[in-house]
Amino acid sequence: MLFKNITILNEELNIECNKYVLVSDGKIAYIGDEKPEAVYSREYDGKGRLLMSGFFNSHGHSPMALMRGYGENLSLQDWLFTKIFPFEDQLDGEAVYWSTMLTMAESARYGIVSTSDMYYFCDDMARAVIESGVKSNISRSITNPMGLPISELASFDEMKKFHREFNNVADGRIKVDMSLHAEYTSNPETARALAEYAKSLDETIMHVHVSETKLEHDECIQRHGLTPAAYLEKMGIFDVPTVAAHCIYSDDNDLDIFKAKGVTVATNPVSNMKLASGICNVQKILDKGINLAIGTDSVASNNNLDFIEEMKVMTISCKAQTGDPTAVTPIDTLRAATIGGANAQGRKNTGVLKVGADADLIVLDISQPNMHPVHNLINNIVYSSSGKDVVMTMVDGKVLYDNGEYTTIDIEKTIFEVEKSTQRILERL
Repeated sequence: MLFKNITILNEELNIECNKYVLVSDGKIAYIGDEKPEAVYSREYDGKGRLLMSGFFNSHGHSPMALMRGYGENLSLQDWLFTKIFPFEDQLDGEAVYWSTMLTMAESARYGIVSTSDMYYFCDDMARAVIESGVKSNISRSITNPMGLPISELASFDEMKKFHREFNNVADGRIKVDMSLHAEYTSNPETARALAEYAKSLDETIMHVHVSETKLEHDECIQRHGLTPAAYLEKMGIFDVPTVAAHCIYSDDNDLDIFKAKGVTVATNPVSNMKLASGICNVQKILDKGINLAIGTDSVASNNNLDFIEEMKVMTISCKAQTGDPTAVTPIDTLRAATIGGANAQGRKNTGVLKVGADADLIVLDISQPNMHPVHNLINNIVYSSSGKDVVMTMVDGKVLYDNGEYTTIDIEKTIFEVEKSTQRILERL
């Protein structure tokens, strides 16, 4: 495909106008001012459009789409124990497949090209990801509230089997991560054993919840004399590249640990504020030089995957939290949403608009009233735009969403099957 006369957000996150961009064999093959001499199947008129890297959702639970709107106006503990856990006990592979497919459709709609997902029924999740054409880092989350030996956990066997069978399948679109759900849902023996297994692999990423609530943070200190971050470091969890989700109550020493161990913080502002868990101090994370990424969490607590909304909320909530209107710039936010998320997933050739990078790209309609006037287009992207301004999403050069049409997903059938699965589960509760 050749994009002509299109505005771009380049690899330095600067705006350039009236460019030609050629996508060929899944890569960005050319960026320039002159029309290239090349063979391509489609010419896309970029007037009133912006081409940029797609978004990388760094923390999600895609199958929880079935629970969108199901548990509302509850604290995290009430939400989990009275609504979510009982619903999840009734899930099966078919329900997980269709709910993941719905999430992949919503992701493509909002410009998300890859998601770091933590859940179970991972084979069914992978099937939906493969068929939809997006990218995903999927981890089979390990919990062990009874303190059983890890060798007796069916979830650990599932994790190892899933890694053997699915890591780097679909031309690398699927990566299999490891996951300790959290300190409070396991014990030290489980954490140590999982850390040792992760280190035995050639290459993997750990995904874990950290200091999501004050209760979690404080009770960890009571149990172990350590914050969750310090505990996880001691257990060896951070000895492989790690995505630490939430980190709302992480203290200065925790941030020093993250920096020293190369941990990525995945902030989830909308979910965290909706559940009244708190606000992650993103500015302190940036000041420490820690890799920052952005996650939506699940739509059960969000309640949508509008990633531009997530970006805006992250930016303005930190300003309100710190009392500093200069905190967290739009450039900081765009970097976290793109290259920061790609780095968190171990995807080293994407997240930027440059020649040779994977063509994981989105097009925004910048001709709409909410995008004018244009004093600074980067400011408009973060503060004025919304997910509905995404008019095209492509992954590895393949268009998945194009101006209201899905090319790989039967959206009507997906919605029908999601509603049927949801009703089937509700009848069992």
